Amino acid sequence: MDLQTFVKARTISSGIFLAIISLVIFSGPVQAQLTEPDVRSVDEPQTPLDEGLNNRIGGSIFVNNFGFGIGGTYSHALGQYTELTFFTGITGIRDVSEQSFQDFFTGQRIVPNKYNRALGFPFIFGLKKRIFPREIADNFRFFVAASGGPAMAFVYPYLNDKDNNGYRSSRIVETPGGRQVQVFTEEKNDIFSGWGDGSTEWGAAGEIKVGVDLGSNFKQQSTLEIGYFFYYFDQGLQIMEPFRPTGFDSEGFSTGQDPFFDDQKFFGTPQIKFTFSGWW
Repeated sequence: MDLQTFVKARTISSGIFLAIISLVIFSGPVQAQLTEPDVRSVDEPQTPLDEGLNNRIGGSIFVNNFGFGIGGTYSHALGQYTELTFFTGITGIRDVSEQSFQDFFTGQRIVPNKYNRALGFPFIFGLKKRIFPREIADNFRFFVAASGGPAMAFVYPYLNDKDNNGYRSSRIVETPGGRQVQVFTEEKNDIFSGWGDGSTEWGAAGEIKVGVDLGSNFKQQSTLEIGYFFYYFDQGLQIMEPFRPTGFDSEGFSTGQDPFFDDQKFFGTPQIKFTFSGWW
């Protein structure tokens, strides 16, 4: 191929390329027709009422800042997504000032300045409402709930306060080495002692929470809840020592006392609860 023929062929190819580019540019945007499948309709949410079930009963275990607790629950369906609930159980009650220490060698738990133990018994009614029933599958049913009602506290001595002075009596003694140490003259009760000297107080309890009912079998239902639980006693509960010793005589005994811890009215804690129940 001579030079003239090559130049002519190159010119024709360039012209065809420019014609194609111009056609694309001036003919507007290229459009493609996309066909999407039809949106699948959401299945109708299932509820216990759909299966002729109206009532639920179960047992709970829970943990909070007071320790572990157990309880029982009952529910009645008011509508497709609403329940009337009742809960009762037994929990510990702790003062906000209470601190526990574990003895490394003996494993014994020590709570300095503790004066009384307290057990709480709530009797609370509430409403439970399922949320997002059409957005989330039936085997993962989210809900919110709130409840409140009366509560009873059983308060009994942690300290065997024989002289009723409001604190753990002690004396200062001198060791053979000349060092002064404090020796307690009153003992602590174990968890099963002192019940005969206990008393009951009435107050209120309440709870707000979110949770999820797991599984699609309503006759065997597991529930996980996270919330905030509280007690209120208008008269207050004296959990910590109300007095402390001041001054010591020549024999090492206290010569006076000062106010120490006040009683506490409000006891609140975050709480995690697991419930196993069934509908009928």
